[in-house]
Amino acid sequence: MPTAVAVTSPDLVLPPEDQQTPPAIPLQPPEAQPLEAALADMQVLIDRHGYVIVVYSAAAPAAVVRRLHTVRSILESDRVALFRSDLPPLGLAALVRQLRQLSVCDLSPGVVASAARLLTHYIYAGALLNSVAKLDRVPVSLKSHAKSWVPGSQFGVVANPAPQLVKIGPDAALTGPEFSTWLLVAQGQLQSDWVKETLAHSWQVQGLREATLPAESARWWGTSKLIEFATYLPDISVLYQLVTSVRRDHCHWCGLERIGDRCVFCSATPPVHENQTPAGGVLTQETLAP
Repeated sequence: MPTAVAVTSPDLVLPPEDQQTPPAIPLQPPEAQPLEAALADMQVLIDRHGYVIVVYSAAAPAAVVRRLHTVRSILESDRVALFRSDLPPLGLAALVRQLRQLSVCDLSPGVVASAARLLTHYIYAGALLNSVAKLDRVPVSLKSHAKSWVPGSQFGVVANPAPQLVKIGPDAALTGPEFSTWLLVAQGQLQSDWVKETLAHSWQVQGLREATLPAESARWWGTSKLIEFATYLPDISVLYQLVTSVRRDHCHWCGLERIGDRCVFCSATPPVHENQTPAGGVLTQETLAP
């Protein structure tokens, strides 16, 4: 069985784009499941899959995060990795699907888990908003706050890999990826063709997929009048090439393979004397060429 990828909300489970991609396992929230049942469910996943990677948002409720750490602590299991992500909800869902794709490859659990940090750098996640007055996850200037009160204003925002914010107008532009991607779009309570037409064209995306807006998106972006978007690499061969091109090491603490400077399963970092290599370089169209 492949390494299990678990999530804290069903909203983070996008449909697979091929027949090989396994499903993610949504975990029950604390208010819907007693601790004893959560422990039993996690033990079943460990017994069935060997290792479990739980992906959760940095914006997840504190009770959810406490439950995850409590379950891992009580089970005293080094087979459960907890990966906390700053990605917006739709971008996080795209990352989860990529991990699901990689989980069926000949990659060790430690490499799949640490690939989450690498692949995050290549997801451009943002939204078209009617207001940035309540947006607190991307830097917003006082001028932009003031413009939020002008009727009909719209803002293009990118939260990852680097924050960007522009007021939508004839010359508005957001810097996009310098490599081929597909665009994932989730419609909220905002009507506009800007994302599917203007942004998709300027970013030269290879295709577009529509998704259901995650329930967490309105709270994350500070408004329900939005259209959320995220670019992603859909091809498993490209993802595999990207991950396997990075140097692998064994964690000196738990022994699992890892890429990057931190083991996701035990959180250990290499000793000071160990040579460091960045977890991936600059991805360009040339590096993705077959």
